[in-house]
Amino acid sequence: MDRVEQFSIIAPDIGNIFRFISIGTAVPLLITLIYQEWNMLLPMASVPITLFLLGTLLTKVPHREREPPLSAALMAVAIIWLICAVVGALPFTLGVGMPYLDSVFEAMSGWTDTGLTLVPDVDGLPKTLLFWRSLMQWLGGIGIVAFTIAMASRTGLTQFRLYRSEGRSEALMPSVVATGFEMWKIYLVLTAASVGLILLSGIPVWDAVNIALVGIATGGFSVHSAGIPYYDNPLLEILIIPVMIAGALPFKLYYYMYNKKGVKFFADSQARLLFILIALGIAVITWDLVTLTFADTPTAIRQALFMSVAAATSTGFQVTSPNEWASVTVLFLSMLMVIGGASGSTAGGIKLSRVVLGTQSLLWWFRRMFVSGKVLVPFKYEGKVIPKNIADLEVSRNMLIIMLYFLTIFIATVVVMHLQPTGFESSNVIFEVVSAMCNNGISTGFVSPDMSGSAKVLFIMIMWIGRLEIIPVIMLFLGIFKRFD
Repeated sequence: MDRVEQFSIIAPDIGNIFRFISIGTAVPLLITLIYQEWNMLLPMASVPITLFLLGTLLTKVPHREREPPLSAALMAVAIIWLICAVVGALPFTLGVGMPYLDSVFEAMSGWTDTGLTLVPDVDGLPKTLLFWRSLMQWLGGIGIVAFTIAMASRTGLTQFRLYRSEGRSEALMPSVVATGFEMWKIYLVLTAASVGLILLSGIPVWDAVNIALVGIATGGFSVHSAGIPYYDNPLLEILIIPVMIAGALPFKLYYYMYNKKGVKFFADSQARLLFILIALGIAVITWDLVTLTFADTPTAIRQALFMSVAAATSTGFQVTSPNEWASVTVLFLSMLMVIGGASGSTAGGIKLSRVVLGTQSLLWWFRRMFVSGKVLVPFKYEGKVIPKNIADLEVSRNMLIIMLYFLTIFIATVVVMHLQPTGFESSNVIFEVVSAMCNNGISTGFVSPDMSGSAKVLFIMIMWIGRLEIIPVIMLFLGIFKRFD
């Protein structure tokens, strides 16, 4: 199957996804009307119009009626996210004159829920663009494909493959469309609850809505350049913490609890591990801040609590700059960021499920070493015994993804240090690459508008690769440069 034929099979589905997502991207136009920012009307309208026209064009591509191979679905998802970032950048350039490369960086950071920004003055942005940044993270949190599948009226193997290719593994209902609807019900309820909770801090409704949108999406964009410290509100910081945690927990827990499936909250291995990591982070960072940076205990606890949750949930909110911490503390926070939140959540990172599976597989391998080759050692996961052939395959896939994550981080760090030599310590550069790769957004200040163009392009690539969990992007490049079936 050549490249053109392979693309033609999936083109109509990509087109339908763009047309559906164009509806969601039109929402910021309401903010334009409410705040009468008429100069932002055309720049903001450029996104839904471009996506709709592009989608319509793709639906007209001649194609044979057949199910696409998995490779085509993987490539399609990589293309969808890249084009959404390229198109989503238009309002920043057309509206406030940001350089287009910086705008693509901002849009990619938005769609991928990363939260790193190149906007020099966030407070000076029109409210339309501020809401657009928040909305990108909110839509990106649930997933572009997951969003459109929930709006679609048909299901099938194509939709299933696109859904799984995006890195989503929920199977709440028999079909992906039904699962998509359930996911959106949960997401909307969590978002509404988050808005109400954050309003208790006394901040304005506008700020609360934007914080809730990016908080439940584990994003991290802010409507102020200073971020959360702008408010100087300890109550707000405390109220944001459960919002970040709620976004990083597997959505299947909410579904099972609502439908009374008899699932206990802390019986879930991912939920337990998330809270263990947060507790570990609070203890270690508090100790480091008191003993290494000589912070007073109340300040150390306050920073450790918020930053540990933000790192473990892959949310880019921060109450201080890690650049002020000791290198060992920065590297420890990087570890929490690498692990990230749960599978089936809005969080990024390697995912808690992979860490759990990786740990159990290592123990399984060691147990097999100390018994006779004739003895069958069962592999148990989530209380179920997995057949050996399936266990070997899933364990290998799991370890491959983990290996690719660390390999990508290592290579990207070396390249960034060559492209952007600065006075930053190497630990801070590693931290920044990890933040981008794991779609976290916490920053030491290394990422800034002053970076070279090549470094910005590299960070755009890292955020894109990290959000799609590497494989779809690899498949896209293989599809471009190599013919395969």
